[in-house]
Amino acid sequence: QAQLVESGGGLVQAGGSLRISCVASGITFNRYVMGWFRQAPGKEREFVAFISYGGGVTYYGDSAKGRFTISRDNANNTVYLQMNNLKSEDTADYYCAARTVPHTVGDVTSGRTYEHWGQGTQVTVSS
Repeated sequence: QAQLVESGGGLVQAGGSLRISCVASGITFNRYVMGWFRQAPGKEREFVAFISYGGGVTYYGDSAKGRFTISRDNANNTVYLQMNNLKSEDTADYYCAARTVPHTVGDVTSGRTYEHWGQGTQVTVSS
């Protein structure tokens, strides 16, 4: 049974950094492309970042470009999101997601194309 577990969220001051992680189990991790999404209270889910099977291709949502970095460690079934220069508007629950379909097929920014989701980790940025 596939399971994605996020961790590393917390409270951070504006301008600070945070790295969140997502550990996968029950899947052959290197056969899944991975994404990070977030959802703030009262708002729709938003695409944050994507990484391909081997990590060679990444893609970011506009809010993440230049500040966030997605990476993965296939040996440890883990995907990371390094977040720098955090802003109050980054406050949200962050979710990792996995799909087998490569980035060349479908829309990697659409959550509906992902097969498995974690339970989320909360990030709060104080101003």
